[in-house]
Amino acid sequence: MVEGAWIDYAKQEGALLFQLEHRYYGQSRPTKDMSIKNLQYLSSEQALKDLAGFITAMNQKYQLIEPKWIAFGGSYPGSLAAWLRYKYPHLITGSMSASGPLLAKLDFYEYFAVVEKSLRLAHVNGNECVNNIIAGTKQLDILLKHKDGQSTIDSKFNLCDSISDSKITSFDISNLYETLSGNFANVVQYNEDNRINSKYPAASNITIQTLCNIMLNDSLGVELNRLAYINTLTLNVYQQKCLDYKYNKMINILRNTSWESEASEGGRQWMYQTCTEFGFYQTSTNQPQLFGKEFPIEFFIQQCLDIFGSKFNKQFILNKIQQTNIEYGALNIDLTDISNIVFVHGSIDPWHALGIIKTRNNKTPAIYINGTAHCANMYPASSLDLPQLQAARIQIGQLIHSWITN
Repeated sequence: MVEGAWIDYAKQEGALLFQLEHRYYGQSRPTKDMSIKNLQYLSSEQALKDLAGFITAMNQKYQLIEPKWIAFGGSYPGSLAAWLRYKYPHLITGSMSASGPLLAKLDFYEYFAVVEKSLRLAHVNGNECVNNIIAGTKQLDILLKHKDGQSTIDSKFNLCDSISDSKITSFDISNLYETLSGNFANVVQYNEDNRINSKYPAASNITIQTLCNIMLNDSLGVELNRLAYINTLTLNVYQQKCLDYKYNKMINILRNTSWESEASEGGRQWMYQTCTEFGFYQTSTNQPQLFGKEFPIEFFIQQCLDIFGSKFNKQFILNKIQQTNIEYGALNIDLTDISNIVFVHGSIDPWHALGIIKTRNNKTPAIYINGTAHCANMYPASSLDLPQLQAARIQIGQLIHSWITN
């Protein structure tokens, strides 16, 4: 079922609605497989051309006279919505860009800086919560250095493969730390956003409050036990029997070019786009870091190399990122000769660090919603929504109306 705030705006304006799928994602499979040769046609530029072509075709099909198209998108589609207005102003009247990262960046170390800040601010005892996460990570560091400690980690974190195995690599360790950090980061990013996860409904019940209450629960023992408890909770919610952290397993999944593979759900496609356009790698570079320093930028560059080949090295990715920022204007897009884009971000969402959160041009205003997460304004309204989120939805509706009527 299609739902969300855009439905309300459409009713407000008596508008037609179209929901499009990005090429190579979902059921949009334009090639026989996802080989590197075929993935050359996967890019934001091609996606924008698809949108422009679709709009033109619908104008003809429905014989629309002086149509007023409004683009909506959240996260990467939020970036696309902004870029669509920037690139095709003759086709698009206005765009609502929610949580859209506009600055392509190799080392997105700011991501976990915002995760930490959000944990500190969103819970009444957030500082203690963060301190306990740091303590638990340090305990994990110590246990990893000893054979008995490694056995303890195997048991507490329900690892699929023993961390004491002689074949364990540094990339396995990096993947373990990055996976454990994700237990927190994913919750922070989508904290209390009114999403309904149809596949894993229990996931919606885990919030920052849940995580910090566990990290503050002395009855669970040392801080490491609390990290392990959260890991078990996450495994159960996503119906995983054990924590699979082996690097080569992950790489082999993402190397699979078949449309019938697990990677075709979006993992291979998005990895390709990060390696060829965006970067966006959420590293442990920022120090001090909640979850240690075991997943630096080199860990993510290695993934590009191992999945797609030697061409996809650091300099190649940096060049592609530079091209992206030149093509779309990065964080200066609002200072160009463009209008009718509203940039919407939530303070809890780590992705706001790569977006426009302050209005510098009244023709392209920014709405920064204190206390809300990733794309929160796009989901169906709730009586529990913060007043500032309610106000943001109203303001967006007013902007859309003014774009259409002026």
